[in-house]
Order: sequence, then C-alpha cells, then structure tokens
Amino acid sequence: MPLLITIVDFIIVGIAMIILAPLGIGLFLLSCVGLKKPMTGAIYKIAQIWSLLLIACTGCKLTVRGKEHIPLQGGLCFVSNHGSIFDILLILALAGRPVGFIAKKELALIPFLNIWIFLLGGLFIDRKNIRQAVSTMNRGIGRIKQGEAMVIFPEGTRSQGKGLLPFRAGSFKLATQSGAPILPIAITGSYEIFEKTCRIRAVPVQVTFIPPINTACLPPEERRQRLADQVHRLISQALESAEALAQQSP
Repeated sequence: MPLLITIVDFIIVGIAMIILAPLGIGLFLLSCVGLKKPMTGAIYKIAQIWSLLLIACTGCKLTVRGKEHIPLQGGLCFVSNHGSIFDILLILALAGRPVGFIAKKELALIPFLNIWIFLLGGLFIDRKNIRQAVSTMNRGIGRIKQGEAMVIFPEGTRSQGKGLLPFRAGSFKLATQSGAPILPIAITGSYEIFEKTCRIRAVPVQVTFIPPINTACLPPEERRQRLADQVHRLISQALESAEALAQQSP
C-alpha cells in the first residue's frame, strides 16, 4: 500500500507541476514588469492550496497547535527546525500569510520550483560565498522591514531524523537587524512521511507555533548567540512535548 500511495502521489505532483508551470511562468513575467507586489496574496493562496493538496495526498495525521500566535501583519521572522522537505509545504499551508524562504542556492537550479520560490518572496543564499550571503541576508532584512514575513531554517541543512541540530547564530540577523519578532516553529514527524523509507506513509505530524519573541527590545549582548540558544531551547522543548503526546496516543 505505501508503494501504491507513493506512485499515486508522484503522479499528482507531476500533474500539478504541468498545470502550474505555465501559470508560474506567466506570474514570473508579470513580476518582472513590476506587478509582483499586487499579486502577492493570490500567489500565496495558490501555493497554500497546492501545499494543502499534497499534504492531504500523503494521508498524514496532522495536528496543529498555536496558530493563534501568528501575527497576520507586520514584519516577522519564522524560525523552524528542518527535518524534511515537507517542512516547506507545512509552513506554506499553515502560516496564513505570504512567506518567503531563505533557500540554498542549489534550489535555484530546479525548474518550476525556483520560479515559485522567487514568486513567494524567497531568496537564494550561497553560504560558501560570504559576500553573496551577506547581500542576500540584507535583502531579507529589507523585506522584513517592509512588513513581509521570512522563514529561516537555522540548522543550515535537513536533520533527517538526527534530532535538532545546532543553530547558526548568523541566521538570526534577519530578526535582530530588522527589529522584527521571531516566531519559532517546531515540526515533528515530517521526516517519516517520505524521506525515511522513500515511500509515502500516513504518519502523525505535529506543527507547533510558539509565541513570538520580541527582538526589538533585546540588549545587544543578548542578540545573535543568546537569542539562538533561547530559540533552540524553545523548539527543543516543543519537540519533546510533541513526542511525549504522540507516545501517549493510542
């Protein structure tokens, strides 16, 4: 059964890509002539529906906590653990507002996906090129100052079932230098959906939105590393709570 579900899901993804590719190209061309901002809400709604469809196709048992903590307006920096590629779909589906992702440069080479990352306000970062990385982060800071929301995965790579990895303190520049609040996200179970066995499985998945942290009033000595430690601790505690609840479920 998992193999059949996997085949069906990949067929659905392929059909969705064929349908959405021309739309994405059209929206990309319109954005190049200055019409991206007026279309932001529509672009996000399309991405949200697509994400919800793919999540539903996996059959995963999704539990969401803390959505009421998400401010729907104003600059915001989502900070999430990152166990699986499905984390992106989960955040797109549940954020309730347009979000852009800080994505590794390799994703810019993937057709269709690169267009939609761009349309959603995402930025591609080359961590091996310090000058380019700084420039990318500065663009992200500018967007947050304009009232947009950005998502970072401060572990720097997918943990793939290895638990919560250490955070890169530099990732938190998006929040500290923009003065925007940080909203931590804890995601459990996403790695088991596909990447653990390379087959789609209907597993329990929990997404917890933790109350935001106001960074504007933080003294300089508490920024970056102390802030990274604080967010790491909050996400770790939320992950432990989610796992404990999962073990208690029948």
